[in-house]
Amino acid sequence: MELPLDYTTLRLIWWGLLGVLLIGFALTDGFDMGVGALLPFVAKTDEERRMVINTVGATWEGNQVWFIVGGAAIFAAWPFVYAVSFSGFYLAMFLVLSALILRPVSFKYRSKRPDKRWRSMWDWGLFIGSFVPALVFGVAVGNVMLGAPFRLDSDLRSFYEGTLLGLFSPFTLICGLLSVCMLVLHGAAWLSIKGEQGPVLHRARAIGTVAGLLSLVLFAVGGLFIAFGDIGFRITGALDTAGFSNPLRTTVEAAPGAWMDNYGLYPWMIIAPVLGFLGAAAGLIGMWRRSPALAFGGSSASAVGIISTVGLSMFPFILPSSINPQSSLTVWNASSSHTTLFIMLIVVVVFMPIVLLYTAWVYKVLWGRTSTAALKTNPDLY
Repeated sequence: MELPLDYTTLRLIWWGLLGVLLIGFALTDGFDMGVGALLPFVAKTDEERRMVINTVGATWEGNQVWFIVGGAAIFAAWPFVYAVSFSGFYLAMFLVLSALILRPVSFKYRSKRPDKRWRSMWDWGLFIGSFVPALVFGVAVGNVMLGAPFRLDSDLRSFYEGTLLGLFSPFTLICGLLSVCMLVLHGAAWLSIKGEQGPVLHRARAIGTVAGLLSLVLFAVGGLFIAFGDIGFRITGALDTAGFSNPLRTTVEAAPGAWMDNYGLYPWMIIAPVLGFLGAAAGLIGMWRRSPALAFGGSSASAVGIISTVGLSMFPFILPSSINPQSSLTVWNASSSHTTLFIMLIVVVVFMPIVLLYTAWVYKVLWGRTSTAALKTNPDLY
């Protein structure tokens, strides 16, 4: 049966959808993590901490769905990528999931007892459950750009030859810290929208300003690593964008600076890093001018620009191999079948608008600032 969309187009669509899901996760669950990472430092009293927690308390569970859907999309659309990354990065994934499990437990248990030490323990649990995933996600992105230490044999079996400690290098730590600073800026911007005016917001703006400045510096330093460091991969052989999925049919070489190639081939891609810088700058200006809309809009634009920069720089690579470039996974050689991609696209077209409309409705209903006064009249708040 002839499908309405050709294989090449479907692969491109799903590559774009994967980026949209990752950006959606960063924009929604990202400010949750940012708020959690800020919690011990911006809120000094129990009332202040409860107020901060309640800025995300009603929506954090729904926001995590983006993470689940992103993992499901990788499994369904890019099975080779799912198999290699989730098995090779198993210990890192376990670390992230352990931290993410700590978040709901901390949300639910902190207010079960009035004891100060009890609540402080769960507040730090929220910090760990927010800071650790933000750091590890950034480190993971850095390792993807460096290339993961895996190889495929002739039967397409994956062999990962790295270690957990091996994931941490100067470049990947820069990426991890950039991820943390990006989300802390986003969390501070969210608090400027949802938190009540007072000392909490003053502290959040101060820390958010530092995070924004560090985001600009770390993004620039990371760019210098990519442009002049020993980082990058390039396809050297004939490119078949509509052929069957088999990573071993692509000829790849490690090439320092190759992640800059796309900006020469497609000059419009420069929009992504420019948006990353301008968004962070706008977020900073919003903090200084005490403009919640500008701060949140800027931090959101910065996250979109930074994540898009990674995807556009690496295109068409999704997961290159550092020890055997021939095993690298790309948009063209690691996808599901033509029919599978088309059927899943129909599902997305039907259900994604419903999800987005429901999410928009939830935020509309729950809109408005939280306050410490509400804690005395509403026993259901955290």
